[in-house]
Amino acid sequence: MSTFSALLILLMLGLAGLIPGMVRTAAALDNDTIAQLHTAKEIYVSTKRKSGEWGSPAPVWFWYTDAVIYLTASPSSYKAKRILDGRNAVRISIGGKDGPTFTGTAEIFTDAAIVERMGEAYNNKYWLAWLGFARPRVSRVESGKTVAIKVTPDVQE
Repeated sequence: MSTFSALLILLMLGLAGLIPGMVRTAAALDNDTIAQLHTAKEIYVSTKRKSGEWGSPAPVWFWYTDAVIYLTASPSSYKAKRILDGRNAVRISIGGKDGPTFTGTAEIFTDAAIVERMGEAYNNKYWLAWLGFARPRVSRVESGKTVAIKVTPDVQE
């Protein structure tokens, strides 16, 4: 078997989700939900309590790009504490507590390039961020004053 054929087979198996650790590239969300994420000004985020129940949904500003949701939080917030504690399941409602809802997996990140892109996206989306308020900043993430969170939506069956 040629190297090209082997790579092609691996790619096809990975896309089909048959190789552990490889993520499917299929869209996790339907087109309507994606369109709403592109236009909504806020999402409501809930995290799981120790009891397994969902916490109260909190409104947050966000950036949606490349099938991922980025947001920031105070390190003292329940959502940040729960994610840092390993309870990384999140429930997101778009535009309001009763808006379209889906689940995802959250992780804390510190990639300065992404945080900088978040800040630019917030400037374009929120006029208060353009004025310098509540804008993601690399220095705040690096110093631990802000937690940057990446949410990957779960694949909808």
